[in-house]
Amino acid sequence: MKNSFSKKLSFAALAAVVAITACTKSDHPGYEKADNGLYYKFYKQDEKGVKPKEGDVVKLTLKWKNSKDSTLFDSTNPKYNPSGKTTIEFPLQKSTFKGSFEDALMMMAVGDSASFLINADSVYLATFKAKELPPYIQKGTVLTFETTLLKVTSKDEVEKERQKQIEEQKVMMEARKGEEAKTLAKYLEDNKITTKPTADGLYYIEKTKGKGGHPSKGDQVKVNYILSLIDGKMLETTLPEAAKAGGIFDEKRPYAPAEYGIGQLIPGMDEGLLMMSKGSKVKLIIPSSIGYGEGNQGIPPYTTLVFEVELIDFHAAPANQGPPMPPTPTR
Repeated sequence: MKNSFSKKLSFAALAAVVAITACTKSDHPGYEKADNGLYYKFYKQDEKGVKPKEGDVVKLTLKWKNSKDSTLFDSTNPKYNPSGKTTIEFPLQKSTFKGSFEDALMMMAVGDSASFLINADSVYLATFKAKELPPYIQKGTVLTFETTLLKVTSKDEVEKERQKQIEEQKVMMEARKGEEAKTLAKYLEDNKITTKPTADGLYYIEKTKGKGGHPSKGDQVKVNYILSLIDGKMLETTLPEAAKAGGIFDEKRPYAPAEYGIGQLIPGMDEGLLMMSKGSKVKLIIPSSIGYGEGNQGIPPYTTLVFEVELIDFHAAPANQGPPMPPTPTR
């Protein structure tokens, strides 16, 4: 009876060894094959470590090569990673195919380093959504991915951090909103401006009186202008000499009067232009409520703007042709 039990135990152990061998049999020496078809080789592995899940943010070093051993990407090389960093960080997405790089990352724990062989066709056509394989990828070959997993931030932690940033942004925005009125009042006092604002809050200060009628909504206007923040920082202008004086001159761009359609600009600018006549030169002080509100490219949230505008000419817009959108300040 004892010998019979020992034989059964030995056969069970042998069967387990055979099963493991079958699972890890590989066409690529040095690599094991997972059930999903992924070939892997760990240089360092913490089998008890916490592995990333879909939605977690992973931080890693990564290098991959084609079947001819040509490097296609290397996070540690500025040639391939112009961010100036040696790592990449991104949310781990749902696996794009069986045996994908996403599957590979889900096998790793923080601190692990490994090499993976992944089907090149699937990487480019399924993961990268390419319409066809690039010329440097041979159909039916594998890509070699070398990676070290440095950090995993859980989906819940990412969401908590996002909510924290949203709350901090709200507090900052409210603070800026509260400061705008004080900043505007000080600007008016320092510049001895006694002009009363319009009902919408626009300060219209005429420097040179024009002649003739006023443009109407939808008209095309031709203007020169200087756009500045209320603190005096110049953002944009059509005048080269003003650009040089404001330290924003760009020799690559043309300086010439701009043409816009009234009704397509910020409300404060539209309102000011409708009050002007040909030849007028005015200063428009535009609070954020009739300006860019919570901000725009180059313009902080809740910031009063100062426009110096000259209306050169205006005319009705061509039939069936909407007025062009104004450029967004880039400074």
